[in-house]
Amino acid sequence: MHGVNYEPCQTQLDHTVRMLTENSSDVSGSTYLEKPPVLVVDDEYGPRESIAFSLSGEFSVDTAERAREALVKLQNRSYFAVVLDIRMPEMDGIRALEELRKIDPNVSVIMLTGYGTLLTAQQAMVAGANQYLRKPPDIPELIDAVRKQTQATRLRRAQALAANEAQSLNVALKREIEHSEPQIWQARASVELVHDLNNPLTVVIGYAALVADEARLLGQRDSAIGNKLLEYAAMVEKAAEYCHHLSENWRLASKQATEFQRIDLVRVAEEVRQVIFFNNAAIQFAGLPEACVRGSKFELMRVLQNLFKNSLEAGSSQVAVTFARKGDHLELIVADNGSGMDPERVKRALHGGYSSKASGTGLGLSICRHLAGTHGAAFALESAIGKGTTVRLVFPAAPLG
Repeated sequence: MHGVNYEPCQTQLDHTVRMLTENSSDVSGSTYLEKPPVLVVDDEYGPRESIAFSLSGEFSVDTAERAREALVKLQNRSYFAVVLDIRMPEMDGIRALEELRKIDPNVSVIMLTGYGTLLTAQQAMVAGANQYLRKPPDIPELIDAVRKQTQATRLRRAQALAANEAQSLNVALKREIEHSEPQIWQARASVELVHDLNNPLTVVIGYAALVADEARLLGQRDSAIGNKLLEYAAMVEKAAEYCHHLSENWRLASKQATEFQRIDLVRVAEEVRQVIFFNNAAIQFAGLPEACVRGSKFELMRVLQNLFKNSLEAGSSQVAVTFARKGDHLELIVADNGSGMDPERVKRALHGGYSSKASGTGLGLSICRHLAGTHGAAFALESAIGKGTTVRLVFPAAPLG
């Protein structure tokens, strides 16, 4: 390959994989075999110590009498869950939650109050709480909530670490592009390949850490843990299969055309949401239950991966994916409520090499348009500042039978 050296990217990726698979305890800040650390914050001695005692059988519990004391503890130790009373002197729970999120955005927070109203519950959830319980809590319900929220913290931290490593890889890749500016098609294809490998490799890294953690607990917990381990392993296998196809597709690109077969776009989109985006609830499907076209499953996964990723990185809280029949064609629409683009940015984004993100390569939409064309699909993009972006793909429908 002429002009581009990807050794820095590969070296960094190898380091990341070793770090997460050989020492996966770093994801959470403590080894999985230890009791997960939990912080209980309540100004009332009786309820505080009662909750701490109830949780101590399964968790390593610290307590704090005031919010400021809790914030100091959070700066010095990584907790898996925080049980926080809403009504406290000096600094109430809502304000404490806002400050807590500045210290640790991933830790799960369970809010408690004896003065529960719908308004306080809404305030707590808006401020970043993960769950809301009435005080005094039902002890089995509390233990179950803390158990589930510690698992959620572990997953968020694994995802966050993997995302940070992916961003570092993107920065290194962009630096290589800027230094080399390859003009021949082989170099551009290599850049596209590395770009598209980035997301599934991030998933492999994140799930590898989770599988390593769950494996240490296997045999110490009930069968649900075994099922969870199998679920994570399946995700790793699917993401790895995707990576393998991308590399094989590049290796054979100059020798033979991609073989098309009958593919259901709805199932492909669902798999991309599950495998690449951890079943992100912002991505919602509507319209036809089945939409079959002739094409390559993995090439269509690349298209949807880039479209979903662009929408989410534009700050979208909703990505609406709609499948519709238009005569002998099938229409796929991806509409988001993100920041949007002005006409000049749309033009530059479609051309390729332009990105508004510091860590972006600017290749996503260009890749989508190219791959849509190889499937005989029309590609159209509409966007406006503050109104989001809509991408419309119209494919020839696969013949029946």
